[in-house]
Amino acid sequence: MTHTPRFASVDDVRERLAAHGYLASDAIATTVFLADQLGKPLLVEGPAGVGKTALSAAVAAATQGQLVRLQCYEGVDEARALYEWNHAKQLLRITAAGAHHDAKGADEADWSSVKEDIFTDEFLLSRPLLTAIRNEHPTVLLIDELDKADVEIEGLLLEVLSDFQVTVPELGTIRARQTPFVVLTSNATRELSEALRRRCLYLHIDYPEAGLERQIVALTVPDLDATLGDSIVRLVGALREMRLRKSPSVAETIDWARTLLSLGASGDLDPELVRSTLGVVLKHREDIELAAQKLDLDRAVV
Repeated sequence: MTHTPRFASVDDVRERLAAHGYLASDAIATTVFLADQLGKPLLVEGPAGVGKTALSAAVAAATQGQLVRLQCYEGVDEARALYEWNHAKQLLRITAAGAHHDAKGADEADWSSVKEDIFTDEFLLSRPLLTAIRNEHPTVLLIDELDKADVEIEGLLLEVLSDFQVTVPELGTIRARQTPFVVLTSNATRELSEALRRRCLYLHIDYPEAGLERQIVALTVPDLDATLGDSIVRLVGALREMRLRKSPSVAETIDWARTLLSLGASGDLDPELVRSTLGVVLKHREDIELAAQKLDLDRAVV
């Protein structure tokens, strides 16, 4: 297995990610560079909607790599994460072999050869982990929302992420030809094991500073008036300081900017327009009611 670093420096990371629409803070650019240099998986935690998943997509685009995604959920198992045999196709192969009977009813099929045949690559269904390991092209493996998966899946990842190899009993050990860039994300709904954390570099992404969020909004909604963009970011910041059930994400800030732009808003925000569109950034009725009651919109939008 070879490991060829993808980035030349921290500045190189920042510039190439920015070229693909991802504005990285110093901490993000530095940690991505180190993970690339060391060939270690990158564990990213933080609130939902701060750009954890988008980071892996940007790294894939910046390195011209293929993004392979394992979306975790409760109950995801080895068959869904690693590989499984195509039982339907195997059954068809066995049935087809069984059709070879001579006139006396004797089976002409050579069962030993059929048995070997149905456990070959043709009948193997590669899932994301095996796909990333077997990929001959540069690969970014995203293991998304790992905290939603059962603890047992972490044991599987320990072997895969340690040596980037997988053992399929019928086929032998399959090793990666080149180290994939691995990103694991977690919203921290449960604690991940220390064994897994030891194998990773750690990065916590929080809501961006106002200046960086203004740049993100300006980059993704280029037609937005600068004054309006400042007001939106300031309002979202005020909402995040409230005790809401769910704070607005960066993606929702961008959605709000697009919404207000489509409604013809420009310059200073109209408090009534803000109240009528709070549902774009707040997704629970109690949050909207709390914001409408507690947030001084007449002052916040100035």
